[in-house]
Amino acid sequence: MCCESKRRFLLLYATQKGQAKAIAEEIWQQAGAHGLEADMHCISEMDKYNLETEKDPVVIVISTTGTGDPPDTARKFVKKIQDKTLPPDHFAHLQYGLLGLGDSEYMFFCNGGRTVDRRLQELGAQHFYDTGLADDSVGLELVVDPWIDGLWLALKEALQLQKEKEDMNNAVSSSLSTAPHAVHELKLSSEVQNLKLEDEGARGSDILSQKLDNINLVAPARDTEPSLVHSVPPLSQSALNIPALPPEYIEVEFQDIQGENPHLSSLISEGRTFEVPVTRAVQLTREDAIKTALLLELDIADTAFEYQPGDAFCVICPNNVSEVEKLLHILGLSEKGDDFVCVKVKQGTKKKGAVCPQHIPERSTLKFILTWCLEIRAIPKKAFLRALVECTSDAREKRRLQELCSRQGASDYTHFIRDSNVCLLDLLHAFPSCKPSLSLLIEHLPKLQARSYSVSSSNLYQPGRLCFVFNVVEFPAGPSRPVSRKGVCTGWLAELVAPLLHTSKNSQGTKGEIFSTEKVSIFPRPNNAFHLPADPSVPFIMVGPGTGIAPFIGFLQHRQKLREEHTDWEFGETWLFFGCRHQDRDYLFKQLQCFLKNGTLTHLKVCFSRESSTAEVAPPKYVQDVLRLCAKEVARVLLKERGYFYVCGDKKHMADDVSDAVVDILSMEMEADKLEAMKSLAMLREAKRYLQDVWS
Repeated sequence: MCCESKRRFLLLYATQKGQAKAIAEEIWQQAGAHGLEADMHCISEMDKYNLETEKDPVVIVISTTGTGDPPDTARKFVKKIQDKTLPPDHFAHLQYGLLGLGDSEYMFFCNGGRTVDRRLQELGAQHFYDTGLADDSVGLELVVDPWIDGLWLALKEALQLQKEKEDMNNAVSSSLSTAPHAVHELKLSSEVQNLKLEDEGARGSDILSQKLDNINLVAPARDTEPSLVHSVPPLSQSALNIPALPPEYIEVEFQDIQGENPHLSSLISEGRTFEVPVTRAVQLTREDAIKTALLLELDIADTAFEYQPGDAFCVICPNNVSEVEKLLHILGLSEKGDDFVCVKVKQGTKKKGAVCPQHIPERSTLKFILTWCLEIRAIPKKAFLRALVECTSDAREKRRLQELCSRQGASDYTHFIRDSNVCLLDLLHAFPSCKPSLSLLIEHLPKLQARSYSVSSSNLYQPGRLCFVFNVVEFPAGPSRPVSRKGVCTGWLAELVAPLLHTSKNSQGTKGEIFSTEKVSIFPRPNNAFHLPADPSVPFIMVGPGTGIAPFIGFLQHRQKLREEHTDWEFGETWLFFGCRHQDRDYLFKQLQCFLKNGTLTHLKVCFSRESSTAEVAPPKYVQDVLRLCAKEVARVLLKERGYFYVCGDKKHMADDVSDAVVDILSMEMEADKLEAMKSLAMLREAKRYLQDVWS
């Protein structure tokens, strides 16, 4: 028994959308094949483990949410370990390895994991295995898979070292205390050009070796390029390492009962929800604009919903009705959509600690689950593909799904599934012999997440009203997607308010506005930093091209009302840099001129990226170009007057370019090299005077 206990390790996960939990479950499943036992818990279940007394190695898988925050499930844990009264040797006995999940498209990459890692180190904990940081923008598996592969040797070495220490503790405790701690090093990052993977056997995965002549997979000569449904050598001729088959753990029973579906508020764990009417809808762009931008106004007067300009809030949205109907048809359940189902854990399942997903009601109709509970547009994970293999009858299709979930097919998975935003319906269309069960979908599809939007109003300026602005997202048809689609939430909202927009165009060429009784369910998501300066005399700069201007409308409304109510206050200057494609098609808020005229806005700088010009010197096309033209003023506001700088909008194609422009401006105006300028920008971020609200 003593020996067996030494093979145990503690496995903790902290998840926001389920990815960290799924990876922890993969580690738990593989552990047995390596003679180890993972004691797995959510990090929030602090009554089930105790790091203060933990002797065995600890493995932590943790994601990042929001603007670099730990996931909600880790908040209590993080608060506990950040207690400033803890001594620096509080966790000196602890050995751990940490895998952080993040997205480098966002600021503070993997900051949830980094925060926990840094604090554990400060409290004396030791790495037995180097930290891995996986990047969802290029594919988590590029770091996750090799990190897990290397974990087993590191765990065994840590356990062996622990056993030797315990055996020799009384005799040589003093010498051991000064001995260097064994660390199994694995340098990992998302830049994996130099990463070499060695195939050391199954490592808990299935090994699949198939000869083409056995299953007659000779492709027509014209198929020389790979696609979602077709591979080429060497992959098509390779033996494959595929993940272990996830154990089934859900069963669904149809019930002959009547009743009502749960209220949408029961699906949300983040706090109180509010069902509020849409009182106004305006199309801000012309019909010939590349993107369609809508402004919606919600009536929150009879609710306890509170917000500040700069906050965000979430909209609870359903899946597309026609996509749900298609899925029911493929499942052979078209006639049972309105039947009530009971979802429960399968008796005798081999899945450790199996519980019904929290986002699935105990009793509801099948259509309710597919419409409001499951993210049917989610990009399928490799574990899901592995499970779909077993539901596929055609040999060619089966092999291709095996390739896509294999280690050898990682590049094809990234290109044809992940980067192509392929969803379950696309897969079932591409692989028609695949007939998954309803229980499999509930096991593998994640929770349908509420969508977050920036508030574009001020409750001081418009009491009882909340406005927000969004582009209707479009996903065009392509090789891996047979039909075009709109965004889950933006498409639904656009359809919801369509009757309001079918009116005659007004004089500005945008569609008119009328009132409505349609309702949406929302809940607040306060932003702890992206707010106006507490001191109104402090100047600030706002950069928000396209719909990135949304929170700044709220800023300016709020500032205008403060100026009206407090005529004796001193107010700092305000700058707004706005950009769009065409002045006459997608200049979203021409009323900005009103803020300029009444003095609320001191400086307005606008640029148009697709406008042709006959001027001898072409005007700037992008906000970062206009910033550079105002370099001295920008530097003055930031350096001399200790002002604030706000950026809102697209991360990949704008926010990084703006950041680069600010570095160039600081370098030039400080007469310093680029490194010094980057340090100055980092200090502005640290002081929360350079703030971003961005998305990818």
